[in-house]
Amino acid sequence: MNRLLRLLFVILVAYPVVLAWLGVSVVNRKRLPHKGPAIIIANHNSHLDLLTLLTLFPLSMVHNVQPAAAADYFLKNRFLAWFATRVVGIIPVIRGGNAQQNDPLAGCAQALQQGKILILFPEGTRGEPERLSEFKSGLWFLCQKFPDVPVMPVFMHGLGRAMGKGQWIPVPFFIDVHVDEPVYCRSDKAAFISDIQQRFESLQNSALGREQ
Repeated sequence: MNRLLRLLFVILVAYPVVLAWLGVSVVNRKRLPHKGPAIIIANHNSHLDLLTLLTLFPLSMVHNVQPAAAADYFLKNRFLAWFATRVVGIIPVIRGGNAQQNDPLAGCAQALQQGKILILFPEGTRGEPERLSEFKSGLWFLCQKFPDVPVMPVFMHGLGRAMGKGQWIPVPFFIDVHVDEPVYCRSDKAAFISDIQQRFESLQNSALGREQ
């Protein structure tokens, strides 16, 4: 049932909003993983970010794609919790959790063990429209457990203007999506996070047509 609900959600909600109302151009789509386990990391400017990412995959793969999302936001009432977990398929993450007492990324680790394609937003929360925020270190801790799992940076440009923080009605802006080469975990946390951040800055420059 959950698989069917998620498929209907993508067909009836994500496709009309993202592909019909906004429109999307994808650079290097072929780099996206065709199976899991894999980690998609993306910048986070809008409630439409997840919808956009789900439309990048064939319908036959949607059931295998799961986003990590803040438990304090998506589980704050019974209906939203049901919709987020059963229809959208989120993995609740407790922000600010203590890994030694209650690992906030345990659900993400379980999804990767099950061969899922995990979607993470390393900025942690929605930032200012079309601006990159500092990346959190949770991604590194997760990757340490799965050093052979590819991490795919995906930069989305335009969603901050289409439906940024504080907006509730999407404005029809065309969206550009840039997919980078996969990266793998490194033992040096600071170097790994810095490399990821630089990759997103480079993708942003490409999206804006700046010279590298």
